[in-house]
Amino acid sequence: MSETQVSALDHTIQQTNAWLKALAEEHRLGNRPHAYSALRAVLHALRDRLTPEQAVHLGAQLPLLVRGIYYAGWRPAGTPDVSRRLDDFEARIAQELPYNFPVDTATAARAVFAVIWREIDFNETAKVVSDLPTPLRELWPEEARSLAAARTGE
Repeated sequence: MSETQVSALDHTIQQTNAWLKALAEEHRLGNRPHAYSALRAVLHALRDRLTPEQAVHLGAQLPLLVRGIYYAGWRPAGTPDVSRRLDDFEARIAQELPYNFPVDTATAARAVFAVIWREIDFNETAKVVSDLPTPLRELWPEEARSLAAARTGE
């Protein structure tokens, strides 16, 4: 029996739970609330590093419920954040993580990026990765970085 009796909503709940389970268990981010916090913080930091057009394009690839998390509180007029520094990106993630989060921000970002890479179209993801500054690309799985480098001719 479905939870909402609306198949599209039940499907997105299942997808979101699969993402949270992967983050909590496979990537060892702790429990599901920690996984949710990491997902939200990393998605927001990533979204704010993209142009509005890039952010919308990525958002369209996300499961419906994850898309809602991604867009929560977004102010497109303030994007993109032009900082190219990894420590600024990590500081942005840290702003949204709870106090005493069980892993560092780079580990949280790598985990979320690995799940994104696995779960959405790799060509679309490679477009996003290729538009990021090189220090931020280092947080993505090797396959994503390689495909992004091929796209940019690096």
